[in-house]
Amino acid sequence: MTEKRYRKLDSTKQLEKIMTRYYVLSRHHRFWGKPINRPLAWVTSGAPVELLRSFDIHPVYPENYGAICGSRKASSQLCQVAENAGYSQDLCSYARSHIGSILRPDLAPMKGLPRPDLLITCGNICGTVLKWYEALARIFDVPLLIIDTPYLTGDMTNRAQDYVHTQLQDMVATLENITGRSYNQTKVEEAISFSKETISLWTDIRSLCKNTPSPLNAPDLFIHMAPIVVLRGTKQAVNYYKLLKAEVQQRVEQRESAINGEKIRLVWDNIAIWYNLYPFFKMFSERSACFVTDTYSGGWAMELEQGDPLESLAKTYTEIFLNRSAEFRAQQLINFVTDYNADGFVMHSNRSCKPYSLVQGVIRRKVMAETGVPGLLIEADMADQRVFAEEPTRNRVQAFLETVEAI
Repeated sequence: MTEKRYRKLDSTKQLEKIMTRYYVLSRHHRFWGKPINRPLAWVTSGAPVELLRSFDIHPVYPENYGAICGSRKASSQLCQVAENAGYSQDLCSYARSHIGSILRPDLAPMKGLPRPDLLITCGNICGTVLKWYEALARIFDVPLLIIDTPYLTGDMTNRAQDYVHTQLQDMVATLENITGRSYNQTKVEEAISFSKETISLWTDIRSLCKNTPSPLNAPDLFIHMAPIVVLRGTKQAVNYYKLLKAEVQQRVEQRESAINGEKIRLVWDNIAIWYNLYPFFKMFSERSACFVTDTYSGGWAMELEQGDPLESLAKTYTEIFLNRSAEFRAQQLINFVTDYNADGFVMHSNRSCKPYSLVQGVIRRKVMAETGVPGLLIEADMADQRVFAEEPTRNRVQAFLETVEAI
């Protein structure tokens, strides 16, 4: 996107600093103390990281790293490395990129991630992460901790919460053995407190986009969601989102839009197309279309309730939106279209993320019927650019925008 059409946030400079610091500290975490006392864990994005922080375990997210590989256009080559080693092309491109980075660190951004001392995965986002982390456990010969979250076909139940709560209690005992530290409820509550404040700030920032014109566009949301993932449960995340909120609030007060001359307001569904982030959204911004909200970056804005911290974590991380029914997700998208006064929505049929994508046809029909706005379904992949066809995509986008403008 050109600067003329798209306004960048000043906060991006600070974001780059804190993310660089995070990865530098991750690389050199062993200088902080003995690994057995301060382990580094590779974790999935839906894991209860607040519990890990109470044990001074440093979390690193291979999924976030997969997004970095995609944005730096390294994924296709790394995926090919994994495929040559016998991993199917049908697997998640985050998983293939990450495994490829282990097999060929010379081809990987930052030469790959630092070696883990343990692995923690949670089944609330997809089934692939379970097998992905089993493969990692074999490669590195380190402990693997798995949290099994039941799929929620309706509302959260006491039985489901108790089931996950029991697993977290078992995990506490395991982490005590690994770290040599006792469970400290005060530390868990502190991390949860930081997460709650971060969630509140991020929710406020996203809500500011209900204003017309919108102060943010989808690329802003995708890029600036990074701290709520990798720095969740820390003061650094709170401080960053205070800075970002102030800048976004100022844009609203001065009626500054993310897209100059905003005419069309849209909602995005699914993970970003990382390798083509700005060129892809330029197809929309050049027609004065702005993505005012999305289902993806709000996935980490789950409320953490008061009360026993382990019970709160059990409920929150079981209710992650990818662990919910198609009816729940359709209603979420309907609410976004209505609350943000959107003129349409775009769904990324993501070849890699099947739990996110397989029910989109059902959701699309329901949302269109309930809201009366058009919905576009495009096919791509979040990290593997080999499956992206630019010209057919551009043609579909142009036809969709013409439809929206005609309504």
